[in-house]
Amino acid sequence: MNDIEEKISRCFANVFPDLPLAELANVSTASLASWDSIAHVTLLSAIAEEFSFDISPEDFEELTSYKLIADCVAERVSRG
Repeated sequence: MNDIEEKISRCFANVFPDLPLAELANVSTASLASWDSIAHVTLLSAIAEEFSFDISPEDFEELTSYKLIADCVAERVSRG
């Protein structure tokens, strides 16, 4: 696990403390009942704060899984 994934995983663990680490890679809004709209805003806000960038409302609608979030963060971090 790289540094970006570690930070994202910590954000997920803070929002979803009962979620096993082994399940993170496959989790999405469709597969996790506790990932409701409040959890979604909380999670993406925590990630935005952790990585010091803003997430647009359009991105909120698209970032619906661990993989999509990790890909988005990795892209933004690589752009600087």
